[in-house]
Amino acid sequence: MARYTGPKFKLSRRLGLSLSGTGKELKKRAFPPGQHGPGQRKKMSGYGVQLQEKQKLRLMYGLGEKQFRNLFDKSSKLKGIHGENFMILLECRLDNLVYRLGFASTRAAARQLVSHGHVTVNGKKVDIASFTVSVGQVIGLRERSRSIEVVKSSIGALHHRPQYLDFNENAVEGKFTRLPERAELSQEIDEKQIVEFYSR
Repeated sequence: MARYTGPKFKLSRRLGLSLSGTGKELKKRAFPPGQHGPGQRKKMSGYGVQLQEKQKLRLMYGLGEKQFRNLFDKSSKLKGIHGENFMILLECRLDNLVYRLGFASTRAAARQLVSHGHVTVNGKKVDIASFTVSVGQVIGLRERSRSIEVVKSSIGALHHRPQYLDFNENAVEGKFTRLPERAELSQEIDEKQIVEFYSR
């Protein structure tokens, strides 16, 4: 399945969730799109709820269906709770951690930074957005990339970094110190519904 390139704000309004993480999409019109406005939707079935939760998480991280499903299957082989393991694996993606460190204002911008060769892991250039970062690895920017205006403004505008990332402002790099806990990840997602959806 090809990557979605349509209007992102409309998707966010339909799902009732800011997919960019900025909240801009829902500030003016926090109701589903369509000519009939809010309050016109019928009650969803159990399958509809499961599908919506799956779409929320998939679009939040910007993955295609095949890539999303492959990662879900990979998480099933790990010890622990399947749904939580899946969300932790998503959080360990390089493009997501670049976004969490504040090098980019959205995950899409972070993915572009990675694919254009601006990001390093343990000092070596990595241009694969889906690269899984291991605990202890250091994510940084190439020296010539640190002066990019968009990167500098993103770092300056960031208000919060997760506790599982240790940021060194002088070196412009962050260390992935531990795996995130479920409480530190999005509370707007019910991962149990996603497990149910794929277990049908």
